[in-house]
Amino acid sequence: MVNRIVLVGRLTRDPELRKTNSDVSFATFTLAVDNRTKDADGNRSASFINCVVFREQAEVLMKFTRKGSMIAVDGSLNQRNFVRQDGTKGQTFEVLVDRVTFLESKKDGGNIETPKFDDSPIIGSGSNLDSIDLPDEDLPF
Repeated sequence: MVNRIVLVGRLTRDPELRKTNSDVSFATFTLAVDNRTKDADGNRSASFINCVVFREQAEVLMKFTRKGSMIAVDGSLNQRNFVRQDGTKGQTFEVLVDRVTFLESKKDGGNIETPKFDDSPIIGSGSNLDSIDLPDEDLPF
């Protein structure tokens, strides 16, 4: 079975650095990721994914990112069960990050405008497509 998640998005807030009882650094953050679907006005909705990263990567994340920074994360989905202060049980899902990739330079500070791409398929007029003549031995199948 495979439990692998790759996400690209923007930090919704500055990461928070903490330490475990055994003095291991970890940072928590929320990543805003665009969904595939659009509303009636053509705007994409977003999902807000909780993430946690450990050790040196947590400290590097704190140093080079802030709210609005665009990053890519590679990790796995983790389910945590907990008990609330009122005694009721709860659960949460988060991404345990194995690798963080910074998609902007520090000087950009997460405030650059990202280009918007048209998601519609590219369809040719047909005139160029009909003129391709390949011998059968050049076909890969």
